Amino acid sequence: MIDPLEEYPRQVGRTRGFTLGAPRSFTVSPDGERVAFLRTRTGDDPVSCLWVLDVGPGLERLVFDPRDHAVTEDESTVSDAERSRRERARERSEGVTAYATDRNATRAVCAVHGRMFLVELVQEGARELSAPGPVDDPRLDPTAARVAYVVDGALHVREVEGGNRVLAADDEPDVRWGLAEFLAAEEMDRSRGHWWAPDGTKLAAARVDERPVQVRHIADPTNPSALPRAMRYPAAGTDDAIVTLHVFDVSDGARVDVEWDRGAFPYLARVHWSAGGPLVALVVSRDQRRTDLLEVDLATGATTSRGQASDPEWVELAREAPVRLSDGRIVEIWADRESDSYRLTVDGEAVTPSGLQVRAVLHADDTVLFRASEEPTEIHLWRWSPEGGASRVTETPGAHTGVSGGDVTVVVSSTLDDPLSTASVLRGLDRAIVVTSVAEDPVIEPKPTFLTLGARQLRAALLLPGGREPESPLPVLVDPYGGPHGARVLKASSAYLGSQWFADHGFAVLVVDGRGVDGRGPAWDRAVKFDFGVTLEDQVDALHAAAEMLPFLDLSRVGIRGWSFGGLLAAMAILRRPEVFHAAVIGAPVADQRLYDTYYTERYLGHPDEHPDVYDRNSVYLEAAALTRPALLIHGLVDDNVYVANTLKLSAALFEAGRHHELILIPNATHFTRSTAVGEHLLSVQLEFLQRSLVPA
Repeated sequence: MIDPLEEYPRQVGRTRGFTLGAPRSFTVSPDGERVAFLRTRTGDDPVSCLWVLDVGPGLERLVFDPRDHAVTEDESTVSDAERSRRERARERSEGVTAYATDRNATRAVCAVHGRMFLVELVQEGARELSAPGPVDDPRLDPTAARVAYVVDGALHVREVEGGNRVLAADDEPDVRWGLAEFLAAEEMDRSRGHWWAPDGTKLAAARVDERPVQVRHIADPTNPSALPRAMRYPAAGTDDAIVTLHVFDVSDGARVDVEWDRGAFPYLARVHWSAGGPLVALVVSRDQRRTDLLEVDLATGATTSRGQASDPEWVELAREAPVRLSDGRIVEIWADRESDSYRLTVDGEAVTPSGLQVRAVLHADDTVLFRASEEPTEIHLWRWSPEGGASRVTETPGAHTGVSGGDVTVVVSSTLDDPLSTASVLRGLDRAIVVTSVAEDPVIEPKPTFLTLGARQLRAALLLPGGREPESPLPVLVDPYGGPHGARVLKASSAYLGSQWFADHGFAVLVVDGRGVDGRGPAWDRAVKFDFGVTLEDQVDALHAAAEMLPFLDLSRVGIRGWSFGGLLAAMAILRRPEVFHAAVIGAPVADQRLYDTYYTERYLGHPDEHPDVYDRNSVYLEAAALTRPALLIHGLVDDNVYVANTLKLSAALFEAGRHHELILIPNATHFTRSTAVGEHLLSVQLEFLQRSLVPA
């Protein structure tokens, strides 16, 4: 008989966090007849394939498995651009990790191991398209006649049934065309660098010049003869890449340079081109307090402002917005400071009520499909139409997302009713089909209890051994992310699998979302400006409020664990509040804020030259001498997001201050892992440390 406590870490590693076998990356044809999506064949198969669901008969078809075309992947031969794209997208699988369709979703194109394939979605069949080198980010034009793609930083266009043309190339290796730069992909939610015109005759493309950006090196200490990998990384206070926008006529290669005031607005955050109207681009100032939405004259490259936005702290970028409706009107998300709400706007007019927090735009045609919260622990699908206004699509408490086409909507739901997310296809208001998932069912069953704690009404979830109230006091494990855009307290079972596993080992696990975590409005988000320490105050306040309600929480034995921002939060906890926290697992923290990137860090802390004291106050390595409690530091050696230098700097400061600590450095691990062994043992080493530190023998 399987012991769930022993099996769960192995299951996490084997299934890559239960992502394998789950359907994802949905595209709905405009007529609602087809839904394309990615899924691996089994719950432990790492190779993603392309599938089609024919909505009428409700049947699924496998349309492309790269193994049928003798494509096998070796991680060592993945291009740097593709490796970076996967890391930015937190992609855990192999094979078809991304694809793009034409306007009618009759064909798709994808790159696998540098080879480009055209896949027929209506009449089955797939064939390789020739290219002059390993291909990155291929995209079909809306008419399905041409493909744009990138090879070694050069932008190419080829006819599906014809030859290839190089549209743009540069002799400088640090200048590339048609791909998103690091900041766009990691911090702005812009994962692409070229965009087709609606009629397929023109192509807009970003040119990224990284020569001003500082160079960092990532070495493999397990192979000292290998040269370090160089990477351009824009650390806070340093120069960013120079990003410009250009429009090409694909028939003759003629180029028009798009003009705007790059001195005032250096960041290219969004580009949108649809049949509803002209090409638009959203540009952002370096301090992120101003944005300008520009409409492009394709003949001259001149731009006209469609509207500027400003905010005394920062302008929040909306995911997948601005976009156009079919009639040409612009859809955006506006931070209404007066009502403290993120509101959907159409041509500048708010169309959602105050108090409803709009989180993302998912699709726009004649209507708008979007995500929003009335209560921060639930994220629902909503639809706005000119005739009916805004109405909620989903009812079951949980976290929902989706995509639409015609009268068909794919709804992906994470709820308390199912251990993992489910995907359903709705035609109109009727539930039509459940998309098959072959993901493994977790051996752990989360049983969260939801709490609202303290004066700030902090949302929290409590996990107990077996989900039952104990007869004797329990050590407490605080298990946050706790930072911007990191909501963890959601009414979704899948959010608490790891927390329940720790609870089933004898801990009362408390998950708390404090200030800065999304879902509660602009003022709540901006409470972290210049001071990440407020996130620690919220964890402490929630812990004490929970203990007043629940006497079995043993406040003499409190641990905390976290990764990334959660790692920073764990470090602050053990260094600043040792009377509250008695042990900490500090995973991949930004220990020196000057080592993290410009866009994220300067949004919250300002420019380091203007606010050096703010950077010092938020850099925990400077507080190393305060350590008096057990601390375990963990970091991947090839992390290209939060560099291992952060943890090494903290460890060195602790050592020089004579403060004992434990350090685990993981070879070949990035900021998140695809390794089966690392995924398994990462949990086990944390548990062993916490038990040793908090639970008497």
